[in-house]
Amino acid sequence: MDKPQELILTKLGEGLPAITPSFGAALAEACAVCLEEQCYLQGVELTVNGDFNTTFRLYWQPVTQQMLRCWNDEEFITEQAAYGIAFMLIRELTELTVIERSRKGTGFDYWLGSEDTTSELPFQNKVRLEVSGIRKADDRRVRARVKQKIDQTNPSDGIFPAYIIVVEFSKPLSFIVEK
Repeated sequence: MDKPQELILTKLGEGLPAITPSFGAALAEACAVCLEEQCYLQGVELTVNGDFNTTFRLYWQPVTQQMLRCWNDEEFITEQAAYGIAFMLIRELTELTVIERSRKGTGFDYWLGSEDTTSELPFQNKVRLEVSGIRKADDRRVRARVKQKIDQTNPSDGIFPAYIIVVEFSKPLSFIVEK
Protein backbone atom coordinates (compact mmCIF):
# COMPACT_ATOMS: atom_id res chain seq x y z
CA MET A 1 0.00 0.00 0.00
CA ASP A 2 1.18 3.51 -0.81
CA LYS A 3 2.36 5.84 1.91
CA PRO A 4 -0.53 8.06 3.08
CA GLN A 5 -0.59 11.61 1.78
CA GLU A 6 -0.57 14.50 4.22
CA LEU A 7 -3.24 17.09 4.97
CA ILE A 8 -1.69 20.08 6.74
CA LEU A 9 -4.86 21.63 8.11
CA THR A 10 -3.21 24.97 8.95
CA LYS A 11 -2.91 25.56 5.18
CA LEU A 12 -6.59 26.47 5.30
CA GLY A 13 -5.29 29.77 6.73
CA GLU A 14 -3.83 30.57 3.31
CA GLY A 15 -7.40 30.91 2.02
CA LEU A 16 -9.13 29.54 -1.07
CA PRO A 17 -10.98 31.39 -3.83
CA ALA A 18 -14.14 31.59 -1.68
CA ILE A 19 -12.54 31.19 1.76
CA THR A 20 -10.74 34.14 3.29
CA PRO A 21 -7.51 33.44 5.16
CA SER A 22 -9.15 34.35 8.48
CA PHE A 23 -12.14 32.05 7.88
CA GLY A 24 -9.75 29.31 6.74
CA ALA A 25 -7.71 29.76 9.92
CA ALA A 26 -10.90 29.44 11.98
CA LEU A 27 -11.78 26.20 10.16
CA ALA A 28 -8.25 24.92 10.89
CA GLU A 29 -8.77 25.71 14.59
CA ALA A 30 -12.07 23.81 14.55
CA CYS A 31 -10.31 20.81 13.00
CA ALA A 32 -7.56 20.94 15.62
CA VAL A 33 -9.99 21.06 18.54
CA CYS A 34 -12.18 18.25 17.14
CA LEU A 35 -9.17 16.00 16.59
CA GLU A 36 -7.53 16.70 19.95
CA GLU A 37 -10.83 16.20 21.79
CA GLN A 38 -10.73 12.67 20.32
CA CYS A 39 -7.24 12.32 21.89
CA TYR A 40 -5.53 11.97 18.50
CA LEU A 41 -1.87 12.70 17.97
CA GLN A 42 -0.34 14.50 15.00
CA GLY A 43 -0.23 12.25 11.96
CA VAL A 44 -3.40 10.29 12.75
CA GLU A 45 -4.71 8.60 9.60
CA LEU A 46 -7.98 9.73 8.06
CA THR A 47 -9.53 6.94 5.99
CA VAL A 48 -11.37 8.04 2.86
CA ASN A 49 -14.09 5.69 1.56
CA GLY A 50 -16.80 5.84 -1.07
CA ASP A 51 -15.89 7.00 -4.57
CA PHE A 52 -12.30 7.50 -3.38
CA ASN A 53 -10.32 5.01 -1.31
CA THR A 54 -7.18 6.37 0.26
CA THR A 55 -5.72 7.62 3.53
CA PHE A 56 -4.26 10.93 4.64
CA ARG A 57 -2.15 11.77 7.67
CA LEU A 58 -3.60 14.82 9.44
CA TYR A 59 -1.51 17.60 10.99
CA TRP A 60 -2.81 20.63 12.89
CA GLN A 61 -1.71 23.45 15.19
CA PRO A 62 -1.47 23.05 18.97
CA VAL A 63 -4.77 23.53 20.79
CA THR A 64 -4.89 26.18 23.51
CA GLN A 65 -7.30 26.69 26.39
CA GLN A 66 -8.56 29.80 24.60
CA MET A 67 -9.40 27.70 21.52
CA LEU A 68 -11.24 25.17 23.69
CA ARG A 69 -13.32 27.97 25.26
CA CYS A 70 -13.99 29.54 21.85
CA TRP A 71 -15.07 26.27 20.21
CA ASN A 72 -17.24 25.00 23.06
CA ASP A 73 -20.37 24.29 20.94
CA GLU A 74 -19.94 20.65 19.83
CA GLU A 75 -22.46 20.77 16.98
CA PHE A 76 -21.08 24.01 15.50
CA ILE A 77 -17.42 23.00 15.75
CA THR A 78 -18.10 19.58 14.21
CA GLU A 79 -19.76 21.24 11.21
CA GLN A 80 -16.95 23.78 10.79
CA ALA A 81 -14.22 21.14 11.14
CA ALA A 82 -15.99 18.96 8.56
CA TYR A 83 -15.94 21.88 6.12
CA GLY A 84 -12.22 22.33 6.66
CA ILE A 85 -11.39 18.69 6.05
CA ALA A 86 -13.79 18.46 3.08
CA PHE A 87 -12.20 21.51 1.42
CA MET A 88 -8.73 20.01 1.79
CA LEU A 89 -9.87 16.60 0.50
CA ILE A 90 -11.54 18.09 -2.59
CA ARG A 91 -8.34 19.96 -3.46
CA GLU A 92 -6.23 16.83 -3.03
CA LEU A 93 -8.54 14.34 -4.74
CA THR A 94 -9.92 16.41 -7.63
CA GLU A 95 -9.02 19.38 -9.83
CA LEU A 96 -11.62 21.43 -7.95
CA THR A 97 -11.65 23.98 -5.15
CA VAL A 98 -14.25 26.02 -3.27
CA ILE A 99 -15.26 29.01 -5.41
CA GLU A 100 -18.46 30.31 -3.80
CA ARG A 101 -20.70 29.71 -0.81
CA SER A 102 -24.19 28.55 -1.75
CA ARG A 103 -27.26 30.38 -0.53
CA LYS A 104 -29.56 28.86 2.10
CA GLY A 105 -32.28 26.62 0.73
CA THR A 106 -30.35 25.30 -2.27
CA GLY A 107 -29.72 21.87 -0.71
CA PHE A 108 -25.93 22.18 -0.79
CA ASP A 109 -23.22 24.21 0.93
CA TYR A 110 -20.68 25.42 -1.63
CA TRP A 111 -19.92 25.66 -5.33
CA LEU A 112 -16.75 23.98 -6.55
CA GLY A 113 -14.83 24.91 -9.67
CA SER A 114 -11.35 25.33 -11.04
CA GLU A 115 -8.79 27.56 -9.35
CA ASP A 116 -8.76 29.94 -12.33
CA THR A 117 -12.35 30.98 -12.96
CA THR A 118 -11.53 34.12 -14.94
CA SER A 119 -11.59 32.40 -18.32
CA GLU A 120 -14.81 30.47 -17.76
CA LEU A 121 -18.42 31.41 -18.25
CA PRO A 122 -20.29 31.79 -14.94
CA PHE A 123 -20.97 28.36 -13.42
CA GLN A 124 -19.61 26.48 -16.45
CA ASN A 125 -18.04 23.19 -15.31
CA LYS A 126 -19.18 23.77 -11.72
CA VAL A 127 -19.96 21.17 -9.07
CA ARG A 128 -22.09 21.36 -5.93
CA LEU A 129 -20.64 20.39 -2.53
CA GLU A 130 -22.66 19.21 0.47
CA VAL A 131 -20.75 18.55 3.70
CA SER A 132 -21.76 17.01 7.01
CA GLY A 133 -19.81 16.32 10.17
CA ILE A 134 -20.45 13.66 12.79
CA ARG A 135 -18.54 13.54 16.07
CA LYS A 136 -19.07 9.80 16.72
CA ALA A 137 -21.01 7.23 14.70
CA ASP A 138 -20.87 3.67 13.47
CA ASP A 139 -20.62 2.79 9.77
CA ARG A 140 -24.40 2.37 9.44
CA ARG A 141 -25.09 5.87 10.74
CA VAL A 142 -22.40 7.37 8.48
CA ARG A 143 -24.00 5.70 5.44
CA ALA A 144 -27.44 6.91 6.56
CA ARG A 145 -26.09 10.47 6.77
CA VAL A 146 -24.59 10.13 3.27
CA LYS A 147 -28.00 9.03 1.94
CA GLN A 148 -29.70 11.90 3.78
CA LYS A 149 -27.28 14.40 2.21
CA ILE A 150 -27.71 12.87 -1.26
CA ASP A 151 -31.48 13.30 -0.88
CA GLN A 152 -30.97 16.86 0.38
CA THR A 153 -29.26 17.82 -2.88
CA ASN A 154 -32.13 16.46 -5.03
CA PRO A 155 -33.97 19.81 -5.40
CA SER A 156 -30.88 21.33 -7.05
CA ASP A 157 -30.24 18.37 -9.37
CA GLY A 158 -29.93 19.22 -13.00
CA ILE A 159 -26.86 19.98 -15.02
CA PHE A 160 -24.44 20.30 -12.11
CA PRO A 161 -22.94 17.20 -10.47
CA ALA A 162 -22.40 17.11 -6.72
CA TYR A 163 -19.97 15.76 -4.14
CA ILE A 164 -21.35 14.69 -0.80
CA ILE A 165 -18.72 14.48 1.95
CA VAL A 166 -19.43 13.18 5.43
CA VAL A 167 -16.59 13.49 7.95
CA GLU A 168 -16.74 11.30 11.06
CA PHE A 169 -14.26 12.30 13.78
CA SER A 170 -14.13 9.32 16.16
CA LYS A 171 -12.40 6.97 13.67
CA PRO A 172 -11.52 9.39 11.80
CA LEU A 173 -12.97 8.80 8.35
CA SER A 174 -14.52 10.59 5.42
CA PHE A 175 -17.08 9.11 3.07
CA ILE A 176 -17.21 10.82 -0.33
CA VAL A 177 -19.85 10.22 -2.99
CA GLU A 178 -20.03 11.85 -6.40
CA LYS A 179 -23.61 12.35 -7.58
